This record gives sequence, structure tokens and C-alpha cells, in this order.
Amino acid sequence: MDNLVIAGRTFSSRLIVGTGKYTSPAIMAKAHEASGADMVTVAVRRVNISDRTKESLLDFIDTSKIFLLPNTAGCYTADEAVRTARLGREAGLSNWVKLEVIGDEATLFPDNAALVEATKILVKEGFVVLPYTSDDLVVCRKLADAGAAAVMPLGAPIGSGLGIQNPNNIRIIREFMTIPMIVDAGVGTASDAALAMELGADGVLMNTAIAGAQDPVAMAEAMKLAVRAGRLAYTSGRIPRKAYATASSPVEGMVGR
Repeated sequence: MDNLVIAGRTFSSRLIVGTGKYTSPAIMAKAHEASGADMVTVAVRRVNISDRTKESLLDFIDTSKIFLLPNTAGCYTADEAVRTARLGREAGLSNWVKLEVIGDEATLFPDNAALVEATKILVKEGFVVLPYTSDDLVVCRKLADAGAAAVMPLGAPIGSGLGIQNPNNIRIIREFMTIPMIVDAGVGTASDAALAMELGADGVLMNTAIAGAQDPVAMAEAMKLAVRAGRLAYTSGRIPRKAYATASSPVEGMVGR
């Protein structure tokens, strides 16, 4: 079976989903089930850590089947992101972290220098770090050198639904990375997810595309199928692009040939 493996842990699905923007926790739970995902990312800041007796987002996630990936959403400095990751681990969420250090409030583009700095610190402290970064090979290399377990370049700005804006960047990053590459952010519909996988991504992480859909549960299933189809197409080896037509039927043996 063609599983996703990160830091020695095996996942049956190459689709990773989020927990924000759903109209209700119940709809979120149904979408998670329809997606087939076995890893879900949750913002540490959205989890009620101080009083676990009260209803929490985690009450709607079956952690016996789904692996929790805490994230540092909303952090704007390396120090803030490191402290948030530590808080998540101390609360018993996980020693894994989807590391986000935002550099611009309007675009939510990452601060890559701060991201590398935070990655180095957290890796030394025993975290499994999956950093959200720009689609820049040089930055991805620096993150890999810093000890990241995977790199997560954006397809387009967070929540934009624009799809993969720089396909060749994604293809190049995959070519030169020896660790998993997961396209994170910008997916709007199933064809975007399929394209990301066809470009060689090892997985796709999304939230808004599912949670913001008119029917999140149906869209979650569509994304599941798209990721599977895209991966199968990538591993099958597509035909080369040609400038001119090539007959589908053989012409050898025809009259006059």
C-alpha cells in the first residue's frame, strides 16, 4: 500500500485536514470521516487547555483513529511560535507541530528567517517539526538542514482557494527534497488537490476548501478521491507532452502502408 511516512510514522491517507471555519463541530466530525484523513491539525490556541472539563474541540475528534497535529497559527515571531509549541506538548497534545510563523498580516505569508530559527530550536528540544513555508527551494533546503521532518510549501495564500500558483516551484522542491513535501494552503477544489499530487507532492493539507464549501462533507469526500487519483497518476507515469498529434490507433498493416 502506498502510505505516507513522516518521521517513521505511517499514515494511510495523504490528505491532512484542519478544524477551523466549520459551521459546527458536528459538521467538522462528519467531514473528517468523509475525508478519510488520519491526521488532523488543530491550533493550540483554539484548544481549551486550562479547563479540560469544559467542552473542547478535541471532544469531536476521535484520537484513537486520528493523529493530532498541533499548529502555531497566529504566531508572528519565532519566540512566540516556540512557546506555543511547548504549550501544546505540555498539555499532552503532541510533540509534533505544524510550525507557522507569519510574516505579513494581510497575505499571511510566512516569515521564513524566523521559521528556520524556530525549527532549529524545536528540533533540538525533540519536536517533530513540519514547517509551513513559501514555495522556495532555498528556504526548504534550509528547513531540511535545520531538521524539519517535512516541508510544507504553500500552493497559494492561506484560504485564498486560488490553487497551485507556481507549479514548477512545487515540482522543483519535490525533486531536490529527501524528506516529504506536503502542499499546504491555497487549494480551492478537487482539481487543485489532484494537481498538487500529480506534481509529486507527498500529501496535501487543507482546511478552508472543505470547511468553507457549501457542502463540507461532500467536498471532503471529493478531496479524498482527488488526492488518491493525483497520487496514482503521479506514480503511474504520465505520457510526455508533444507539440503535435499522435494517432491512438496503430497504422501498421493498414491498406497502402
